[in-house]
Amino acid sequence: MLAVFVGVFIVMTIMGLWASRWRPGDLNRLQEWALAGRRFGPVVSWFLIGGDLYTAYTFMAVPALVYAQGAQGFFASPYLTLAFVFALLMMPRFWVIARHRGYVTQADFVRERFGSSALALVVAITGIMATMPYIAIQIYGIQVCIAQMGINVELALFIAFLILALYTYISGLRGPALIAIFKDLSIWLVAIVSFVIISLRLGGLAHIFSAVPASKLTLSPKQYSAFSTLILGSAIALFLYPHAFTAMLSANSRRTLKRTLPFLLAYTFLQSLIGLFGFMAIAAGIKPSPLYKTNSALPALFAAMLPPWLAGFAFAAISIGALVPAGVMSIAAANLFTRNIYREYFHPNCTEREESAVAKTASLVIKFGALLFILFFPTDFAINLQLFANVWIIQIMPAVLLGLYTRWFHHLALICGWAGGMILGTWMVLTQNFSTVYPLEWGGLSLHVYAALAGLILNLVLCCALTPLFDLFGLPRGQDSTNPTDYAIRPVTGFSEERLLQQAQQLRQTAPAKAFSLEDERVAKR
Repeated sequence: MLAVFVGVFIVMTIMGLWASRWRPGDLNRLQEWALAGRRFGPVVSWFLIGGDLYTAYTFMAVPALVYAQGAQGFFASPYLTLAFVFALLMMPRFWVIARHRGYVTQADFVRERFGSSALALVVAITGIMATMPYIAIQIYGIQVCIAQMGINVELALFIAFLILALYTYISGLRGPALIAIFKDLSIWLVAIVSFVIISLRLGGLAHIFSAVPASKLTLSPKQYSAFSTLILGSAIALFLYPHAFTAMLSANSRRTLKRTLPFLLAYTFLQSLIGLFGFMAIAAGIKPSPLYKTNSALPALFAAMLPPWLAGFAFAAISIGALVPAGVMSIAAANLFTRNIYREYFHPNCTEREESAVAKTASLVIKFGALLFILFFPTDFAINLQLFANVWIIQIMPAVLLGLYTRWFHHLALICGWAGGMILGTWMVLTQNFSTVYPLEWGGLSLHVYAALAGLILNLVLCCALTPLFDLFGLPRGQDSTNPTDYAIRPVTGFSEERLLQQAQQLRQTAPAKAFSLEDERVAKR
């Protein structure tokens, strides 16, 4: 088991470090280090976005919730399906304006759309804050897998963390993108093969479901509101994360995104399959680790029911499945810090080389910051780390998602709405001992609602109420630097295919090591 685990990690490390030579570019440019030159096609984009969004949350936290609470844990499957509706509304449109205006983060867009550096700062800080608990769940997932094999957790976690830091620092987004291909194929293989083996060993699905207590097979009436609000809130939040934008902006065209997003629904099937492992753990009589509690349900099931070599490969696949999104998340958060905090407030005239160097350093600091959530956040249910992150990130929805289609909102109203949503959502979580589902009592009616959605509703109410009020009192609005043609599918102004070909040939002759990205600029045909 251990030999297979170590062997897979060695291969992954080599791939991550070699990735700097894959589709080479000048990694001293933020566009190359953070977005891989914006030139990934449909296949790589499918693996990268899938590997970025389907994380240790998918492999560890969801089966743990199904094991502990039953059917409610399956909210993850419909929410992923609904999330792609929001993705299709937002991502292709954002890709177009980002390419025309040169945006690297969603805060870049907000800064120009609403003419407010304060609002852009709010979006940047929120993105960084929400990313840290999301990275933390990846680290925690690796920790649980390592502990299941009886390895010294501190040493192994340090080595895994060092590998993550090295390949993201050296290779940028190319490292996670290349490893994502290996990781996704491994996860699909592990999930399907393990499902078949464990089902057969337990006597088939009929026996598995008969062994699960009836109370866990269906939702109780008290769970209806929690289940539905978890679905809606999580779906809205998923593609607002910085790492979702980073993966999306690395695509080489709007068409690539529109072709890729529908096929990502295949991962919803994978999510449902993995969720069933929670019921299998119940049927197999698995007793979780006293230290990691229900979060160890899946690793304990694999260790008990799979051949040692396959269990080792499965643990390696899960660990890599945590490292890939953690790498993209740290890069995305570093982009926000560099572009929208450091460059905006500390060094407006910094060069591309300085910008890239700051981003690389920030990505390391953010990884270590995520460790604080492991130390201080209760992890009885690891899924709460991600659900808590949603409470924060969903509050930028009016500025980012709605901002793509309308500029009706006053930027000060958006800031007030954000503040109200953040305060309410965080207060709900803290008063429930870090549970993200809050019980609302009104008259004789009792509803359990997801704190993220409750915060967003207050946010939208404040935005809608304060915008006409601020306009009435004559508070000035920021200048919109975008124009309607920026949202149109058209060539970038001032560029021609012939001129770009000439520039590419000249740069390849004079500076081949920099590998000028023709795909990065050949937008005339996109």
